[in-house]
Amino acid sequence: AETIKAYYRELGKRYQSENLSVAVRSSGTAEDLPEASFAGQQETFLNVTGERALLDACKRCYASLFTDRAINYREDRGFAHMKIALSVGVQKMVRSDEAVAGVVFTIDPDTGFRNVVIVTGAWGLGESVVQGQVTPDEFMVFKPLIGSDKLPIIGRTLGAKEGKIIYDDGQTTTIRKVSTTKQERSSFCLDDEEVMKLARWAVAIEDHYNRAMDIEWAKDGESNEIFIVQARPETVQFQKKASALKTYRLEEEGKVILRGLSIGQGIAAGKAQIIKDATEIGKFKPGSILVTGMTDPDWEPIMKKAAGILTDHGGRTSHAAIVSRELGISAVVGTGEATKILRDGQEITLSCAEGDEGHIYDGILKFEARDIDLGRVPDTRTSVLMNIASPAGAFQWWQLPVKGIGLARLEFTIGTVIKIHPMALVHFDDLKDKHAQQKISEMTRGYEDKSEYFVDNLSQAIAKIAASRYPDPVLVRTSDFKTNEYATLIGGRDFESEEANPMLGFRGASRYYSDRYREGFVLECRALKRVRDEMGLTNVLVMIPFCRTPEEGKKVLEVLGQNGLKRGENGLEIYVMAEIPSNIILARQFAEHFDGFSIGSNDLTQLTLGVDRDSSELAYIFDEQNEAVKESIVNLIRAAHEKGRKVGLCGQAPSDHPDFAAFLVEAGIDSISVNPDSVLPVIEKVAEAEKKQ
Repeated sequence: AETIKAYYRELGKRYQSENLSVAVRSSGTAEDLPEASFAGQQETFLNVTGERALLDACKRCYASLFTDRAINYREDRGFAHMKIALSVGVQKMVRSDEAVAGVVFTIDPDTGFRNVVIVTGAWGLGESVVQGQVTPDEFMVFKPLIGSDKLPIIGRTLGAKEGKIIYDDGQTTTIRKVSTTKQERSSFCLDDEEVMKLARWAVAIEDHYNRAMDIEWAKDGESNEIFIVQARPETVQFQKKASALKTYRLEEEGKVILRGLSIGQGIAAGKAQIIKDATEIGKFKPGSILVTGMTDPDWEPIMKKAAGILTDHGGRTSHAAIVSRELGISAVVGTGEATKILRDGQEITLSCAEGDEGHIYDGILKFEARDIDLGRVPDTRTSVLMNIASPAGAFQWWQLPVKGIGLARLEFTIGTVIKIHPMALVHFDDLKDKHAQQKISEMTRGYEDKSEYFVDNLSQAIAKIAASRYPDPVLVRTSDFKTNEYATLIGGRDFESEEANPMLGFRGASRYYSDRYREGFVLECRALKRVRDEMGLTNVLVMIPFCRTPEEGKKVLEVLGQNGLKRGENGLEIYVMAEIPSNIILARQFAEHFDGFSIGSNDLTQLTLGVDRDSSELAYIFDEQNEAVKESIVNLIRAAHEKGRKVGLCGQAPSDHPDFAAFLVEAGIDSISVNPDSVLPVIEKVAEAEKKQ
């Protein structure tokens, strides 16, 4: 005790304070191991002042080795109770109660993708983030470009930040929780410079320990300095085999009744059990889905018995998220109202298999779980690529041994994330649909320039997809909605006319240079330019869909060039979809304007055979392996290769018909891009076909 007091006085002298406020933190030999996180098992005490309070906090830290929860945790994981030790670290308290604090991961904790740093933060002391009391802001930084002259922040998510923990000078408590202001809730807690500083430090810490790390940080509101206060190994992905991949898929549709942040990639189904306080955990029925406001270490004895976990509050670095990953249990956190909307015994399905947003469905839905072995995959001369629609899908499948992405669709992000017609953002003040105008106003709150909402969200989506395969090529197809699909976007009815046959109407390239839509296409150009030039992801290539004539292609290239996307500059390649017979017949002319072709086998088949691909009555005629279609593909490859241009295929045919993949290899195709679940069988078919050549 005398030694502790002597050093406390010395620390006070350094900071010219008699009763210095300190944090008293535990660090145990059986805590923060690579194979077990012990997240929050031992106690931490904040804003401790005075020698008597310091000694008391140190004793309570040591005593926390033998709480019920700590004993239970060690029993579960096979640690000998008397072969552990605990040290107590005493640190000057960082005054983040007047600023911000949070957690950094040097890996995506849900997918194991290693090339990103995840920074989370919220107002006040960091306990609110660690304990999951609030949903924090989240930033994603692309690791390989940290230290370059680019700004590789590829994701920003504004958290609700419902409250914050501040100092309490009362006799019984040293900290307390208060509500955040409207301004705090609607503002990011870190600026870009601070995010990048934390990302650089996180990479340095990871390099030092030579493993993925889970790091706590805090910003001092008095000095404005940022401090790293704790670093420990990331535990979940560390234990996973690099060659193993488990995938989940819903086999039926259902009604979504709640949304939140998905933790992991699994699916769980069962009866909801609402428990609002840790004193009631004895009532929990094993196999139920635990529904609560938030969790802390006292909840772990029942968390391991739950089929899934649902919380009102918390982010991806909260206690509930960390422990559910470690236990291999699916969880959706930060739903905001799970304990209010769900009722005890209600049958629900919890899905984390559909991206960053976790969905809670009413009722029990059928789902499939599959183990994929990546250990024995043959190498191929023909590049096998992947089709991706969402950033979350790209991260989910990052382990697949593909050589890039042959088709990154923008429609998913525009339709499900942005949701607003681009022209309605450009001409917001002139909208006739006042209901849509009101909705857009609410959705774009915080954006002085409404168009920036579109550019911001789209550029982040493209960047995440590109980051998942960097430095391999990622072909981003510009939007290819039909008029009826554009009309369903918010504000879209002001700008779209009705067409008798939208499939053959105002779509693809024809929109991009037209006065009716050109301003909307410019927003896509701005997003693509930002990803390549500002973020530094130059592996993004551009692909133009439904380009009917070489002259039309030339007009589109002019628009791209006018918006900073000039073919050949900074390594930019621009491809054209080959999905119309004119693309095949005039392949040599198209090759004068584009760097390559990507065959869209669905549209090419319907336009070659004159069959609506969505017609159930004519489905028996629609066949991508028809000789007319195959002859077109052979002719295109021959003509393109004569001009030194590459040809790929990004249609469904190789996924549905493995023999079609063999035909493409024999025809000399350069790449085949298929849906993620078809990658491995198509690679095997391609390898077999190449052996026969």
